[in-house]
Amino acid sequence: MRNFQDESKNGQEKEYDTQRYIEFNIGVERYALELLTVLEVISIPNTTPIPNSPNYMVGLMNLRGKIISIVDVRKKLGIKPLDNNSESAVIILKVKETSIGIIVDSINRVLQVGKNDVDNALEVRGQSNAQFIDGIYHKEEKMTFLLSPYKLFAADIAFVDEKAA
Repeated sequence: MRNFQDESKNGQEKEYDTQRYIEFNIGVERYALELLTVLEVISIPNTTPIPNSPNYMVGLMNLRGKIISIVDVRKKLGIKPLDNNSESAVIILKVKETSIGIIVDSINRVLQVGKNDVDNALEVRGQSNAQFIDGIYHKEEKMTFLLSPYKLFAADIAFVDEKAA
């Protein structure tokens, strides 16, 4: 988290914590990942399928000499993708020591999220994907689910490492 100084009208400074996230759509829902985990955003690439992989594992791609696994996060989370969507993109993330790409329906914006703007993910426990959600950002009458890339991709990284060995 980054600390910023905010000078109020009475001349006193107060400190608050913020983080930056990249917000994107999966189906009609809004999600975000911490910007520090994002390496780049690209169009959907050609991939080579991985035999005996989970249905959401699209395959492998070569990005400037580096092999990257591509996951259709929409399938992984069980969310119906948007039909006839020309805005689909791949977000390349760094998760631990592994680069992984996720297919999303659209990229929205970069969010500056204050710690007071995030609700605990306990409210979504009934949702099947709650285990991947670190919190809920709520501003402008809409909610954005803050995903944990480490929780979301731990099994996938183990799968790819196992196939590479």
